[in-house]
Amino acid sequence: MGAMTALRLLPWSDPDGKPCYLASDDGSSPLSRRADAIEAVQMSMGAELLRHARALLDAPRADTRELRYLAERLCEALRDVLRVAESRGARLPSYGEGDDPDEGS
Repeated sequence: MGAMTALRLLPWSDPDGKPCYLASDDGSSPLSRRADAIEAVQMSMGAELLRHARALLDAPRADTRELRYLAERLCEALRDVLRVAESRGARLPSYGEGDDPDEGS
C-alpha cells in the first residue's frame, strides 16, 4: 500500500456539525468523486442564490421576513463555498523556497 496523502476536507459535516475528512491516496475513489459532485452542486447553488439575492435586494418592496430568509441561505452558501475553497486549497501542491512552479512546463 502506498503512502497516504493529506486528509481531504469533505463538503459535508457530521450530525454534530464537525468536519468530515477522507484519508485516501486515490483521488478518483467513489467517495472522492461523490465529494467532487457535491462541491459542484454547492458552487452552482451558491451562484444561483447570489442571482436571486441581487433580484430581491433590488425589489423595493422586499419585506423583513424575505430578507432574513435570504440572509440565512446566503450564510449557508458562504459556509459551503468556504469549505470547498479550504478543501481545494489544501490539495494544491506546495512549493518550497527555490521551487519553480513553472519548471517543466
